[in-house]
Amino acid sequence: MSVTDKPADTAPGGDPSPPAQLRAGRDAPVGGQAVLEGVMMRGIRTWSVAVRKPSAEQLASHTDGLAPDEAALGEIDVVTEPLDSWLRRHRALRLPIVRGVVALGESLKIGFRALGISANAQLPEEEQEISGGVWAGTIVVSVLLAIGLFFLIPVGVTSLIKDQLNSSFLFWLIEGLLRTAIFLGYLLALSRLKDLRRVFEYHGAEHKTISCFEAGLPLTPTNAEKFSRLHPRCGTTFLLLVMVVAIFVFAPIGLPAWYWLVVTRIVGVPLIAGISFELIKLSGRQRHRRWVRAIMWPGIQLQYLTTREPDRAQLAVAIAALDAVLAAEPNLLTTDARSLIGVEVVA
Repeated sequence: MSVTDKPADTAPGGDPSPPAQLRAGRDAPVGGQAVLEGVMMRGIRTWSVAVRKPSAEQLASHTDGLAPDEAALGEIDVVTEPLDSWLRRHRALRLPIVRGVVALGESLKIGFRALGISANAQLPEEEQEISGGVWAGTIVVSVLLAIGLFFLIPVGVTSLIKDQLNSSFLFWLIEGLLRTAIFLGYLLALSRLKDLRRVFEYHGAEHKTISCFEAGLPLTPTNAEKFSRLHPRCGTTFLLLVMVVAIFVFAPIGLPAWYWLVVTRIVGVPLIAGISFELIKLSGRQRHRRWVRAIMWPGIQLQYLTTREPDRAQLAVAIAALDAVLAAEPNLLTTDARSLIGVEVVA
């Protein structure tokens, strides 16, 4: 465990973090995700989602549900489920690159399941729950939109000036810069949405709780709030890596016909995700090396856009989720995280 050198972290736009924040000095086999009024945590063989439900008074006065920026004031509801990872079933799935694609697919499945649980927890008991089919459709639509926004639009726009460029290098450079600019603009737009502020606060609570656990301190809101809301294994950092890795993966393809450009951008997504996964796995193990910190610094700074400082009530929810995982897997902290796959990306 170490203390940051500077007295306080300050986010772009002047959003301050508490002074002298602590950072954990090792990785534990724990991952997580912020959900609606809650946090999902996952270990090796268990995942759990803790959600603060609306109080009876809130449900009585909000027949259409709480506003997105309104805090739920009821009890914490915890749901725990076993995790039978695909990676333990077949040796071939644990090969480098392949394991990253499989782990991310598994994380996506668990994440949307946790979102469904958290959304249903905000509804009155007599109301119909959101069906699994709706969430499955949401996953498909979300993946298609991400591919379209970050891969097809950049190559399509750059193709409009392909003949004027007359250079595969310039095409590769402009497409990569455009893809990264779209991604950064997307994050900036999300960070300004009032409706997502509480989700970002729970994102910060998740990071702080995991760091507190990795440091070996008792899991209490008082201890957890001392830690930075930034974490080197965050999904925000991972996504920036994806944007950068894509530039180098597509570079050797050159300038084929436009339809081949589109095909390569779609087919190349799993390869890019797998390579990015290996890089963030490596960075987690080598986080104390200066060159690793320098490479990961831009992605970590982006977390100022996707996290906010949580309050103690939100930290209590994140701790409840992790406590539920630890109840089923009490030896997580003594497990060697380097030999495990699937929880390298925190959120």
